[in-house]
Amino acid sequence: MDARKEIGQRIARARRRRGLSQAVLSGLVGRSESWLSQVERGQRAVDNHTVISALAEILGLSVDELTVKKTNAMTRYQATSAIRHAMMGYDGLASLIDPRHTQGLPESVVWLRHEIRRVNRLYQATRYDEVGRRLPRLIVATELGSRHAPAAQRREYQTLRSLTYHAATTTLRRVGEAELAWVAADRSLAAAQEADRSLLAAVSAYRLGYVLVRLRESERALHLALQAADALLSATRRPTMRALPIVGALYLVAVTAAAATYDQAAVRTFLSRAGQVADTLGEDRNDFWTAFCTTNVTIHEISAAVEFGDTRRAISKGETLNLAQISDGLVGRRAQVHLDLARAYALQRKDAASVNMLLEAERLSPELVRYGGRPRELMTQLLKREHRASTPQLRGLAHRAGIV
Repeated sequence: MDARKEIGQRIARARRRRGLSQAVLSGLVGRSESWLSQVERGQRAVDNHTVISALAEILGLSVDELTVKKTNAMTRYQATSAIRHAMMGYDGLASLIDPRHTQGLPESVVWLRHEIRRVNRLYQATRYDEVGRRLPRLIVATELGSRHAPAAQRREYQTLRSLTYHAATTTLRRVGEAELAWVAADRSLAAAQEADRSLLAAVSAYRLGYVLVRLRESERALHLALQAADALLSATRRPTMRALPIVGALYLVAVTAAAATYDQAAVRTFLSRAGQVADTLGEDRNDFWTAFCTTNVTIHEISAAVEFGDTRRAISKGETLNLAQISDGLVGRRAQVHLDLARAYALQRKDAASVNMLLEAERLSPELVRYGGRPRELMTQLLKREHRASTPQLRGLAHRAGIV
């Protein structure tokens, strides 16, 4: 698919997600409906900067998403099509309609639990390619099990189905497949409901919240996270030690959502609430693979500071943070600090320091740098003002990320 057709499809998907007709969107950007129809079919390019900026603002997209081809073989997440195929396969539907159609025995609960643990460990180690190779089989297996296991085991299989879609949601979001991540998150919620697992539903809300932020639906993400946190807190007089980390993780979603809307007062409020939960727990937790802890609260504080352009605070916090406190398996958390510092240094126009932080992030997690939208945007920005004498490693880094 050429770049013009891909960008046209991207505009069409975002327009439909916003509930806008072609007539309404074309009117908002001062163009005809036939012009927009041609753009969405890939028959003409959007080459006016004012129109591009207006489309990006209305549709909740970045300008780069309307001007940059995303299908570079070096950066496109190769597992996307297999994951989508597994999610859209509806294996076992015939036997669900007519029990005389047999589909074979479901995978064992023991194997599924083991595989879900393995996939989540790989995700937290930022080994996204390996996760992508394992997810399709896991998705198909939990879908079949949830439909065709003996009645007494259906709830267990629905629980495993929800957990599988948690892993799919968070992986797809990380590699830039936010729309497919939204579908996975929605399925995780449905499975949690079928399993009658309220805590699992709260974890689904946590995963979905970050996806909504990525889809530029920050207010919805904030409402969802706070609603889920309040429900968990009110479910019992004293939340269990298993529920509290999820409450804290939901407050961190709220931090991210509030930072995306530049609400500094809200960010301070939710950071404080998350910090109080972390203090109450008194230990690092990884319940449902949320990695909630005091250090993670600080990491979100750094990210929010960068979002607000408070580079001094971000750098001060980031450089004094003891990354050794983070579990060895949480590679993504450690790499994220370096990525935030890279953005902060770039805002200060200290490009050499920014490149050094990007290189450190790449050393920890090549796949996070290669697939992440923010690192790629930053490298593109640095290349535009490149001074090769001071940043000699930038071009090689950008080449490995598939940017040049």
